[in-house]
Amino acid sequence: MERRGFKLLPIAGFIVTCLGLAWFFESQATTTLIFVRHTDTVVTPSETNDPPLSESGFERAELLADVLEDIDVIAGVDAIYASPAQRTQQTAANLAERLGLEVRLADPYDVEPFMARVLSEHKGEIVLVVTHDDILAPLVEELHGSKNLPSMEPDEYGNLYIVTIPWFGKVKTLRLRYDLLFRSSKGTYSDSRLNQL
Repeated sequence: MERRGFKLLPIAGFIVTCLGLAWFFESQATTTLIFVRHTDTVVTPSETNDPPLSESGFERAELLADVLEDIDVIAGVDAIYASPAQRTQQTAANLAERLGLEVRLADPYDVEPFMARVLSEHKGEIVLVVTHDDILAPLVEELHGSKNLPSMEPDEYGNLYIVTIPWFGKVKTLRLRYDLLFRSSKGTYSDSRLNQL
């Protein structure tokens, strides 16, 4: 009886070690943040600084949802953040509805605490942040992403910035243009132009 107990001890130790390693690697998973500017807004008199989306803005938000709905072949976007402005919330609404997620409100201009909160609450997940053009670069830089984000034109809405934060290694920043599809549907680009891109 005593010998059998000694034989089981290495097996139990092996199982505990495997479970510990599995937990460690799971807890160190890559976190991905997707940053996007709100879509087109209604041109309003200067007395309001919280304009709603325009018709084109709602159409572009729909396209954004089409692009991001199945961005991960296994799961998808796990959380969505927007600023208190209605234009960011309206941009996020289609995707949130499709995925059954709540749009969480946060102040993106409070850069360091906001990014610390997102990273601590969503480690290993995919998070969409819908924000404003003037704060995109500081948010990406806070994550040690690219410090060379190009400035946006006032009518430039179709950029996605994807920042991947691995548990080991360098942070990567990708810039994608989801609005090529939008512009094509509006007749701005011909099919031959799209094939060349």
